[in-house]
Amino acid sequence: MNRISALLSLILLPFVPVLSAQVSPTHGSGSEGSKAFTRLAVGGGIGLMGINMQAATNVNRYLNVRGVGNYFTYSVNNVKVGGNNGSSGAEVSGNVNFAEGGVSLDYYPFPRHGFRLSPGVTFYNQNQITASGAMAAGDSITLGSDKYYSEAANPMTLSAGLGLNTHKQAFTMTTGWGNMIPRKGGHWSFPFELGAVFTGVPTLGLTITGLGCDSQADAQNNVAANCVNMSSSTALSGFSGSPQSDINAQIAKYKNDLNPLQVYPIISFGAAYSFRLR
Repeated sequence: MNRISALLSLILLPFVPVLSAQVSPTHGSGSEGSKAFTRLAVGGGIGLMGINMQAATNVNRYLNVRGVGNYFTYSVNNVKVGGNNGSSGAEVSGNVNFAEGGVSLDYYPFPRHGFRLSPGVTFYNQNQITASGAMAAGDSITLGSDKYYSEAANPMTLSAGLGLNTHKQAFTMTTGWGNMIPRKGGHWSFPFELGAVFTGVPTLGLTITGLGCDSQADAQNNVAANCVNMSSSTALSGFSGSPQSDINAQIAKYKNDLNPLQVYPIISFGAAYSFRLR
């Protein structure tokens, strides 16, 4: 809660003069949205984070407060991963799950036009990707600089998770076109949004169990002397590291590749309908 309060304070600070300004309503279409909390808009759309649902209300002629929620889920099966450096890789099944909620302050410097700037904060973020699978006997995977072959009697299994939610409460900044509560009057709008959420470097977990062998023949013929438990800290003869050190080295490489993803893009388009509350 302290993090959310701090982020909201930083968001609202630059807009104090606008929030405190006494906007005198005038007759005609220019008065649309001048009186606080007199209109409500609801909308939906689609974006990089899946299905998008929004609700907004007016604060004054220049500002709206908008709540945003995104949801998306997708499953894939038999996807080949880890087939690098001459390895056959492993077939895994995975799930993409996006669930996110937040609030933004939409500032329209030219109220009768659609351009806006929208600082905000996400207060709920469960965006993640998970995958798991078992390797067939004799299939191989390269970890660090060592290649392991899946043993027939106790094959290797993989389980991985990628979290795009290092900061559950994160700052967002977007721009766009289209006012959910049109200041020119009317009910329908078609807002477009482009920006980013500052989630931090993604988290990554990788677990491998079962037995890994130093050759395909040993793996297929259950030659236990040349195989090792993948949770072991003991290296096979001729290998540069133990299974655990090789797994950690591979995780470190993946994390280095993920460093640029500290900022996740926001792109969405949809439709909204507004109506009077009072």
